[in-house]
Amino acid sequence: MIRRPRRSVPATLTAVVLLAVCAAVATWTVQQLIGRTPFVALPNPHWNDLGVAIAGGGLAVLGLVLLLAAILPGKPMVVPLTEDESDAGASTRSLRSTLQAAADSVDGVTATKLKVRRGKVIARVRTNRISTDGLDEAVRAALERRLGQIPLTAPPSPRIRTRSAR
Repeated sequence: MIRRPRRSVPATLTAVVLLAVCAAVATWTVQQLIGRTPFVALPNPHWNDLGVAIAGGGLAVLGLVLLLAAILPGKPMVVPLTEDESDAGASTRSLRSTLQAAADSVDGVTATKLKVRRGKVIARVRTNRISTDGLDEAVRAALERRLGQIPLTAPPSPRIRTRSAR
C-alpha cells in the first residue's frame, strides 16, 4: 500500500477555470450569432492569425502539463510496512520526524534537515565541532538503528552530509 496524493484541489480549480472560459466563449459566440454587441469587443479572429496560434499553443502546453500531472504519480504519502500486516503503513512525515529525532540525539549535532526519498534518506547535519570526524558514522548508525526498529518493506539507505559551523 503506497497512498499518493489525490490532486483534487488542482483538478477542481482547473475545472472551474475551464467552465468560466467555456461559458464566456459560448456567450460571446451566441452574441455574435444573434447580432448583438459582444460583452468583450474583439476583432473578428481568423484561424491563421498570430494571436489565435499563440493562444492555441499556450492552451495545448497547459493541457499537456495538466495531463502529465494527472498521469504521473505524486510523491508517496505513506510508506508500506512489512507484508505481514497487509494494509499497514507509516506516513512519510512521521518517518521523517522520528528519523530526525534519532539524528538530533547524536552528541555534537546541533541541527538536522532530513529528506525521505524513494529508497534513501538524506540527512544534512550541522555541528559546532571543528572536526567532523566520526560524526557522520554516528548519525548513520543512529538512523540505521531507528530504521531497524520500524518494520518497513524496503528500508531506505541513509546518506549523511555533515557541515561544520566553524
